[in-house]
Amino acid sequence: MNRWLAWPLREALSGEGVPRARRVLDGLAWTGLGAWLVWRAVREGSFGGWGLAALTAGAVCVAAAMAGFHVATVRHRLLPALGLLLVISAAGAGVLAAGAETPGLALWIVAAGLAMRRLPFAAALPAAVLPLGGYALSGRGELTESAVILAITLLSGYTIRLDAEARGTGFRLLAQERAARTAEAESAALAERARIAREIHDILAHSLSAQLVHLEAARLLIERGGEPDAVLERVVVARGMAREGLAETRQALSALRGEMVPVEDFLRTVAATEGAALEVTGESRALPAEAGLAVRRVVQEALTNARKHAPGARVSVRLDYLDGDEGDEVALEVRDSGGGPAPGELAATGAGYGLVGMRERAELLGGTLESGPYEGPDGRGFAVRLRVPV
Repeated sequence: MNRWLAWPLREALSGEGVPRARRVLDGLAWTGLGAWLVWRAVREGSFGGWGLAALTAGAVCVAAAMAGFHVATVRHRLLPALGLLLVISAAGAGVLAAGAETPGLALWIVAAGLAMRRLPFAAALPAAVLPLGGYALSGRGELTESAVILAITLLSGYTIRLDAEARGTGFRLLAQERAARTAEAESAALAERARIAREIHDILAHSLSAQLVHLEAARLLIERGGEPDAVLERVVVARGMAREGLAETRQALSALRGEMVPVEDFLRTVAATEGAALEVTGESRALPAEAGLAVRRVVQEALTNARKHAPGARVSVRLDYLDGDEGDEVALEVRDSGGGPAPGELAATGAGYGLVGMRERAELLGGTLESGPYEGPDGRGFAVRLRVPV
């Protein structure tokens, strides 16, 4: 916006940030100035009888006009503000006509100073120059003296304007910073809720899927007249997995707070439980909470899928700590050798969204997850590969 047409900042016009003591002192100063001007007008002019009443009414009108001018400029109402300045200038002219030169000139100086402080420059300069220029042209003061008074008024009004602008800018920046901090806190809270929701979702998806595998096996055993002990064993295992799900939920919340056992210890426990081979390469290091949780969830999901789709197959887990030019990474590979019993009975259990959720988790961390069949020296099988930056 053109600086000549721009209003001062609203914070500067409203006096935001001015201490209460300063406001009280300013009010006392303006009140004292008004009382002094009335006293000087009575001493210098001829205000007897109705003239004195007119002077009192004029003083009240000037005070009201200054208050109204303040409100009009805060609301950026140019025409009402100029009209109220005209009231103040007219009061100065009336006092001057009554012979009170000092109060009249003082009111014109006040009007000019207010214009420079609170109006756009395109309106402030004419509003300031016209009354003081009229005083110079009236012959009541010397031209040089009038020019000095005008220059001092313009400069002092502009200086006070700059001071108020600087204060207003500071408080505007402070308000913006507070708003940014509030938005940042809200964003962090939403991100934290999303993280917790994602963890709980993944834990429940894994836990319930694993339980469903064993409950489905128990159902098939019951339908085929299997041994009660075998059915009971499946139910007991499902119950144990439900307990593990609750424990994992607590662990996930602890991990989000930075309180969890190292990833390698977790992998050793899981591999031993599932009868999988574990290999760790590279220099071990502490993983961020999100990366560590991603490794845990992918291992659990991959082992559950191996149990469902390739029961009895050999399963291996490999964790690699990688050093790269663009940053360190951790790579996880879980593969089964295939070749186990036909998976038709339990392969259809579960929702089938486990690996999709793991892939979304990896992408949120800037990593990748790949899964699919493979052929190797030990035959054909299925592999899940995760890479995430650390």
